[in-house]
Amino acid sequence: MAMKALEAVNEKVSQVIVGYSEIVEDMLTALVAGGHVIIEGVPGIAKTTLAKTFARVTGLKFCRVQFTQDLLPADITGHYYFNYETNQFEFREGPIFTNVLLADEINRAPTKTQSALLEAMEEGQVTVEGSTFPLPRPFFVIATINPIEHEGVYTLPEAQLDRFMFKLKMGYLPREVELAMLKLKNQKYRFYEVDPLEEGFLKSLREAFLKVYADEEILRYIGDLVRATRERDEVLYGASPRAAEQILYASKARAAVQGRDFVLPDDVKDVAVKALRHRLILSVEAEMSGVTPERVIEDVLRSIPPVTGGFQKQAGRK
Repeated sequence: MAMKALEAVNEKVSQVIVGYSEIVEDMLTALVAGGHVIIEGVPGIAKTTLAKTFARVTGLKFCRVQFTQDLLPADITGHYYFNYETNQFEFREGPIFTNVLLADEINRAPTKTQSALLEAMEEGQVTVEGSTFPLPRPFFVIATINPIEHEGVYTLPEAQLDRFMFKLKMGYLPREVELAMLKLKNQKYRFYEVDPLEEGFLKSLREAFLKVYADEEILRYIGDLVRATRERDEVLYGASPRAAEQILYASKARAAVQGRDFVLPDDVKDVAVKALRHRLILSVEAEMSGVTPERVIEDVLRSIPPVTGGFQKQAGRK
């Protein structure tokens, strides 16, 4: 059921966008695990279209917020207004009250506005003037960043970045895949939508995720990987305990999406770079030498031997 769901999502998305099936799987993994994703890519790479299509395919309510320098926190969360008909102050919900929120070019808004998402992403609620309002479930944030813009942008605080389960990178398509994209656009005009999948498929995936078993050896493996990032000379600040937690949840969700009820070391390896690349702060010397977070993480993965055997024996046992 789970593997068929992934295939169905990819098949639906491919009716609009081609060449990013791995990104789609990562987004589905994060959604099932209750995480959020940030997507980095140059303009015109189809980040917004992918987010919108993904939400449409999953049947979830979608809202897009274009982050700009004059955007205020209340523009996202909502605000109280005085209703002259009832002579009372009433709360008007902002676009954050949705299932899938696209924070487009999130680094264009000041830190104060970016922070409006912190409580929502961590606790699934927003607090306005002392009143707390729960958000719809699921609540999934897809933020986008343009890596070539350096003017009029604000660096995301580490506390903000740490709320994202994955940082995904969308690059240019290979020649043949880009040709396939042009053939698709030649057949259909740009404005069209796909039908959502059958109702309940997300619930089934979530239930499968909650039943996935992670052996103690897997937990040690994840812990060793995270601790190793803190011991590297190139790293000023390594991954936090939240990073280990996110890798665990992502690994279990990846197993569920792949149709398994137990976690393999390969699941951990598959999600490690995406879950850690935005959480490592490198030293100035390392950055000047051309060292990247991805290179550090890959070195760590090579330095720690993966655990072997016994993962399926207790699958499903809690």
